[in-house]
Amino acid sequence: MKQAIVHIALVVRDYDEAIDFYVNKLKFELIEDSYQPEQDKRWVVVAPPNSSGTALLLAKASKPEQEPFIGNQAGGRVFLFLNTDDFWRDYHYMQSIGIRFIREPQVQDYGTVAVFEDLYGNRWDLLQLSPNHPMAKRCQ
Repeated sequence: MKQAIVHIALVVRDYDEAIDFYVNKLKFELIEDSYQPEQDKRWVVVAPPNSSGTALLLAKASKPEQEPFIGNQAGGRVFLFLNTDDFWRDYHYMQSIGIRFIREPQVQDYGTVAVFEDLYGNRWDLLQLSPNHPMAKRCQ
């Protein structure tokens, strides 16, 4: 059996501002942006550059009860983990464009990591896994 998590829905306030952040700042690829007339919404999918794994489905909050989750999908915990092939390149680039890091870089047994916030305040790990980490080969 082979299965995969294809998308993770990320609740956003506005499609275009979210696309601007992920595509123009984090350099993600815009995989799809199509209108779904039967639901009067857009299907917007972005993914890190050159990745073949899970992609983000940018899901605009469409009901008042969804709005409190914008920027707080994990209750203040790190929600998403962005692995890179060059931690320091990406860390310095992200700092240079004003991405807010809330935990400075640390070297751990599993790799190098720092915590940043996206445009809504969701917390992310920027990390470069150690070569011997069990997930390292899956992320190549």
